Amino acid sequence: MKKVELLAPAGSFEKAKIAFLYGADAIYCGTKELSLRSRAAINEDDLIKTIEYTHSIGKKVYVAMNIYPNDSDYKEIK
Repeated sequence: MKKVELLAPAGSFEKAKIAFLYGADAIYCGTKELSLRSRAAINEDDLIKTIEYTHSIGKKVYVAMNIYPNDSDYKEIK
């Protein structure tokens, strides 16, 4: 039987740390350019810091990309 994964939203580095403190196995976040959750968007520097921190504690990050990309968006996606 597979273990259930507790996934929590994280709109900032601080919110990610709190989610893990309270037992999250993984977090999800999105940038303003690639996510429809513009109020909960994380800036690029915080995203990098969040990913590095999350991986350092053996957890997962899911980056939400819920837009229909145009050709101009592919550089941001990479």
